[in-house]
Amino acid sequence: MAEFRVDVPEDDELATALLTALSRRVRVEPMERGHGTALVLGGARSGKSSWAEAQLRDRTVVDYVATSLVDDDDPEWQDRVALHRSRRPGSWRTLETLDVAAVVRDPDEAPVLVDCLALWLSRTLDDVDAWQADEAVWRPALEQRVDDLVDALGTTSREVILVSNEVGSGVVPATASGRMYRDELGRLNARVAAACDELWLCVGGFGRRWR
Repeated sequence: MAEFRVDVPEDDELATALLTALSRRVRVEPMERGHGTALVLGGARSGKSSWAEAQLRDRTVVDYVATSLVDDDDPEWQDRVALHRSRRPGSWRTLETLDVAAVVRDPDEAPVLVDCLALWLSRTLDDVDAWQADEAVWRPALEQRVDDLVDALGTTSREVILVSNEVGSGVVPATASGRMYRDELGRLNARVAAACDELWLCVGGFGRRWR
């Protein structure tokens, strides 16, 4: 099946009418972001976090869910966290929590920005002792938390944007733990993408909608 991308100026009523008529015969998907749930993927320094923040820049109140911890023994990581904090408007509410599902389920009308699922997974794997315990022990606990997040995304009425890393296109990690993390993140991204209304990929600071 042939695929096309069509950019139509907002004031071009004729082109809009033609696309509307065409949508009755073929699938026509708008490329702009809606106001439901969205997963934003990208590699390191792809601009995914900045792009996601820009989508909500005009909102006075946003629940920004920070999933990382600040390590007092890691100055470079502290600088990264400080950079993210400096970009947020003062009116945004920062929630430092791993219970992303609870935030998504909260009936508050403010949008939610989760940054990021890759760090959420890393800390969750720590919690379920995935690095040391047998897989038969930790996997049910991990899947329960992922199920909870997916269920929350499928039932929420809030506008939610989740950021995550796309790590499956690089070099295969040299360690078993690295390969396990890469595989689990790929599975998590796929499940969250299926539960969200939209899927975006950021490359070089530009976001493109894939679903």
